[in-house]
Amino acid sequence: MRNVLIAGVLTILSAQGIWNSDAADRSESTHAPEWGRAATDRDIQPWNIDIAPTGEGLPSGRGTAKQGAAIFAAQCASCHGPTGQEGPMDRLVGGIGTLRDPKPVKTIGSYWPYATTLYDYVHRAMPLSAPQSLLPDEVYSVVAWLLYQNGIIAEEFVVDARALPEIRMPNRNGFVQDPRPDVRQN
Repeated sequence: MRNVLIAGVLTILSAQGIWNSDAADRSESTHAPEWGRAATDRDIQPWNIDIAPTGEGLPSGRGTAKQGAAIFAAQCASCHGPTGQEGPMDRLVGGIGTLRDPKPVKTIGSYWPYATTLYDYVHRAMPLSAPQSLLPDEVYSVVAWLLYQNGIIAEEFVVDARALPEIRMPNRNGFVQDPRPDVRQN
C-alpha cells in the first residue's frame, strides 16, 4: 500500500513538472494572460453580508412575529411545516431540553447560540429556492416569528438591529469557548 501511495505522489509531482515546464514554454512564446483585477470595495460590498454574534452588520429594518407568520407561511412552510416542526426539512421549533438525550432535537430554540446569526442565516440562505431575496423587514419578521414560536420573545416584540443582539438564546452558554487568542469571544 505504501509503495502505491509513493508511486501516486511521484506521478502527481511528475505531471506537475510537465505542466509547469509546458506552461513556462507557452508563456515565453506568447504574452502572459492578464486575468482579473484587484477587487474594489464596491466589488466586495455585495459579498460582505455576514452578521456577527454581536449584531455588527445588521441592517436597518424591523419586524414582529405577527408580520413574520404570513412570510413564513408563504416562503418557509413548504420545507419546515406550518409551525416549523413538521418538516420535511429541518425542524426549527421545539426541542428545548433534549440536547442531553440520545437523539437531541436541535432547533433554534434548543441549540442556536445567538439570535443575530439567525438573521444572518435566514438572509444568506433562505428561502432555499431564492436565497437573499427577502428584504430586511421580511427577514426581521421571520426571525421574530421563529423566536416567538420557540417561546423566546413575545408575539408583539419588535425585532430590529438594536433589539436582536439583546435577545438571550436558551443555549447560549451551551458551547465551549474557542481558546485561540485571535478569536474574539462574545
